[in-house]
Amino acid sequence: MGGQNSFSGPFPGSTHRCHHKPKRCLPVQTCSSLPVSPLLFHPNAKGSQIVMDVAQRTVKRQASFCNAITFSNRPIALNEQVRLKITKKQCCWSGALRLGFTFKDPSRINPDSLPKYACPDLVSQNGFWAKALPEEFANEGSVIAFWVDKKGRVFYRINDSSPMLFFSGVRTVEPLWALIDVYGLTRGVQLLDSEIVPPDCLRPRSFTTVRGSSLRREAEESRLSVSLCDLNLQQEEAGGGRLRLAPPATTSCPIPQNSLNSQQSHLLPPALESDLRFHQLRGTHVRTIDEQTVALRSDHASGGTAGRDREERTLVFTERPLRSGETIFLKVTKSSPARSGSLSYGVTSCDPAGLRPSDLPYNPEALVDRKEFWAVCRVPQQLQSGDILGFMVTSEGEVILSHNGTGAGMQVCVDNSRPLWMFFGLHGAITQLRILGSTHSGEMHSPSNPNSPLLSPHTPTGLCCGSSEPTLNRGCSGAFHSSSGGTTHNSPISLPRSPTFPSSLVSWPDECSICYENTVDTVIYACGHMCLCYTCGLKLKCMANACCPICRRPIKDIIKTYRST
Repeated sequence: MGGQNSFSGPFPGSTHRCHHKPKRCLPVQTCSSLPVSPLLFHPNAKGSQIVMDVAQRTVKRQASFCNAITFSNRPIALNEQVRLKITKKQCCWSGALRLGFTFKDPSRINPDSLPKYACPDLVSQNGFWAKALPEEFANEGSVIAFWVDKKGRVFYRINDSSPMLFFSGVRTVEPLWALIDVYGLTRGVQLLDSEIVPPDCLRPRSFTTVRGSSLRREAEESRLSVSLCDLNLQQEEAGGGRLRLAPPATTSCPIPQNSLNSQQSHLLPPALESDLRFHQLRGTHVRTIDEQTVALRSDHASGGTAGRDREERTLVFTERPLRSGETIFLKVTKSSPARSGSLSYGVTSCDPAGLRPSDLPYNPEALVDRKEFWAVCRVPQQLQSGDILGFMVTSEGEVILSHNGTGAGMQVCVDNSRPLWMFFGLHGAITQLRILGSTHSGEMHSPSNPNSPLLSPHTPTGLCCGSSEPTLNRGCSGAFHSSSGGTTHNSPISLPRSPTFPSSLVSWPDECSICYENTVDTVIYACGHMCLCYTCGLKLKCMANACCPICRRPIKDIIKTYRST
């Protein structure tokens, strides 16, 4: 009874032969009592991204969305429930747990030969059966139980719900090990004590009236989706048309999820922290779902597109302040081509917990009239569904933006000596936004990077959008100060420092760094730099997101000076 293992060569033959019925050294257990040994994860047969605790009860995927296949340490008895608790969820990926069985002994599987995915890589090989758990069931804290009966049907249940048919066609004449792929949304699971399915659940009421033809059709659909997985994958990699299957979503081939996640993984760091959520405080025309990681603009009837944009209160905030050097990643999960306008965003020193929904205006730029510090901008590019944005506040107070992995430069300059929350306005084409996670792996683009479109000390402009044109830029759509003029004690602007210049400059410049015509006669408060004429200083001060052309710190005021003769 020798067999071929695709991972580590041929299996050794059975120690005895049977001429009538196949007989195994490890017969499938059919008794009503549990096996003596506890059910654990196999210590060696696991994907490259899997980290396992000493007790072999808990596993966690370190990074990425795949390479996290695991197995049980012993065969599973018929009707023995494999019970899992989801301990960690990462919302930036698509798809969830893949669950199933195999008659290949994991001890004979070379871990280095394990593929990225259980579906379709493993299930396309002889002796492996698995299927994706629906995403809506893959919530943190949920308990999933699955088992196989003597007819080869696999059932599952979520928490205390009724059993549901998962798939069928499993060969039960041989020992079966559990197969668990910690995929996509699911980042960590814990094995609980296994249980034998109670007798009243062996024939679930929801399936007592299921006809044999329906079960056969279910098995055929499962085999069809499995057998076509490789064909789908080859066509997709070759750039050909994608072959789509007609069966319901619960039995469809998960290749699109693998492809989507693979594309997204190139735009994100390998490991993301998933503790960032949207705050409960939000505008009246937006709601949050999926554990407050997704913000959706509600349908709001109005007279026209322009009217809707003016009347929608769609502000959402991060649940906590940004950490120093933290980069947060968001994804535009839905957009409306029929409407124009880009995503507005900003930072504030105001704790959202102290606000009410009625405090949030239709226009985010109206927030700069409040006593707290508010900086408002818009993403300069037009965004589409699937776009990924990264935001980071550097140690120097520069807000850096990236779009689909490409740096867009410094957008605004803020004082990060106080806690700063980020906020977003879902206006125009943006209807749904998801927080993917955050990372502390370093700045996306350092100001010293010559390829980064950041401002240099000589850039003669007060910018907020990374432009390098030596003219006054009125394309910035946000305000960068808390009041229209003067100074207030509520503004988080640090005390003036001694102005610094490049070493090549040994004296104050004589020409205005904006118009290059008039004589310099104006000091910028609060940085103290003297590089403007009074006329250009007045124009620059009135601009949105006005900052010093030399140090890029925000302009609180300008002071005209007079030289002694």
